[in-house]
This record gives sequence, C-alpha cells and structure tokens, in this order.
Amino acid sequence: MSASALALSPAAASATAPAAPEIPRGGFLAGWWAGLRLDRIALRVLALILCVAFWQAAAVHHLDLGIVTFRFVPAPTEVAAAAWGLFQSPKLFAHVTNSLIRVFAGFGVAALLGIALGLVIGRSRWLEDTLLPPLEVMRPIPGVAWIPLAILMFPSSELSMIFITFMGALFPVLLNTIHGVEAIDRRLIASSRSLGAGRWSVFAEVVLPGALPSVVTGLAIGMGTSWFCLVTAEMIAGQYGIGYYTWESYTLQNYADIVVGMLFIGAFGMASSGLIKLLGRLLMPWYRIQERHA
Repeated sequence: MSASALALSPAAASATAPAAPEIPRGGFLAGWWAGLRLDRIALRVLALILCVAFWQAAAVHHLDLGIVTFRFVPAPTEVAAAAWGLFQSPKLFAHVTNSLIRVFAGFGVAALLGIALGLVIGRSRWLEDTLLPPLEVMRPIPGVAWIPLAILMFPSSELSMIFITFMGALFPVLLNTIHGVEAIDRRLIASSRSLGAGRWSVFAEVVLPGALPSVVTGLAIGMGTSWFCLVTAEMIAGQYGIGYYTWESYTLQNYADIVVGMLFIGAFGMASSGLIKLLGRLLMPWYRIQERHA
C-alpha cells in the first residue's frame, strides 16, 4: 500500500489521531455522581459526625480552653430541640420565604450588573481607569456600614435590605469576571481576528467562554456573601426572615435558637452556591472534559 493511501485510510487515521475526550454515558449527572466516590462521601459524613460529637462533648462538660469556652454554648441536642420547635412554628414559612426573596433579589441584580461591568472593564483600559477606582474604594466597606445610607437612600426598609445583600454579592462577581477576561490568552483573540472574526464574534466565541469559569466562581462566592450579609440586612427592620430570627434570638438570649438560625443560613448558603456551581458545569461541558483529563 502506498504512503498516500495509508495516510488516507481510516485505520491509519484512527491509529495516529489523538483520542477524543471520553464523555461518560448517562449525561452530566451520571458523570458527576461517578466522580463522588463512596469513600469520599463516607469521609465527609464521618467528618461531620466527629465535629458534632466534639461539640456535644464540649458543651455538656463546659469545656474551657482559656481563650475559648463552651460554658454557655448550647449542645447539639438543645439545638435540635429548638430546630424542631421552629419547624412546627407557622412562622417558619414566612422567615424562609422573606429571606429567599431578599437574597435572590439582591444577588440577581448584583449578578447582572457585576458580569456586565466586569466584561466591559476587562476589555477596556479606559473603562478600567474610570470605573474601577471608585468601585475599589467601596469594596472594603462592610455591609453593616451601609445601613444608615441605605435607610436614607431607599423609601422602604425592604429595598434597604435588598440593597445590603446586593452590595455583598456585587464585588465577588465583578472582580472574578474582570480576572476571567484579563486571563484569556491574547493569542486566541489575535488568532480569531486574523481568521476574520469580528468584534462581536470574538466576544461571543472567545472572551465569554474563556471568562465563564471565573464568572461562575464569582457567582458562587457572591451568593455566599449575600447570605453572609443577610443578618446585617435584616437588622434594619422587618418582622420575618432567617437573619431577623437569629438577631431576635440574640436579643432574647435564646442561645439554641441563635445556632438554629446560623445553621439555616449556612445550609441555604451552601445549597444555593452548590446550585450555581452545578448550573455552571452544565453550561461549560468543555471545561468539565478538560478537568477530567487534566
């Protein structure tokens, strides 16, 4: 067989061509579940059990380490009883729904504005020099410091609370988007332009897909900081909300209820950030394949 025929034969092509990344059967969920091996799940469950066991022992025996004391910390059994009481309360639904509305409203606006600003600032030095300095000045300001100004700026306490959660989510989304855009290899952009791609094509097919992993990371962090700012936001006013429930429990010295509120915020924050990461992986099939074969 001649060399040219050998080069054109399918067998030779399959022998010399690099193997394509193998995508697991059953779609993304099957691949995700396969990645979570049973030993890792068992290890994570064991870590949680050990933490709760230490907490129970330290609270029951009033462990005093000098710097840290568990003398007044409620035990997990007390927290479980308080949580069961909250689950039986008709106020639970109002607390959860009000907090979810405030967090997702503030986060949604922060996501739209942060991604839009991050994309344009990352692509323009002029916009970076004009918009980034005032944003960097506001970034270190904690959520509690915005309370007086939020009360003055907005006609209702509800909008003020949404604004606090918005400020908590804005900067992680913004800065991660800028970082994602600036980290794109400039040779990819130059190659696309040399092949005739216009400005919009370069943005849609090179810049946006390249920055998307950083954008998703920023969204996940921003969701967590939104929940972090929830207690601060619901300190302003209101009668319902998980943060308000936690703060009210503190003023009434119901220590077990404080921990219940903290655990609710932690659980909802972890679940919502995990949901964003899951949606991000669904939007980035090429990134999953790259991670799997790295």
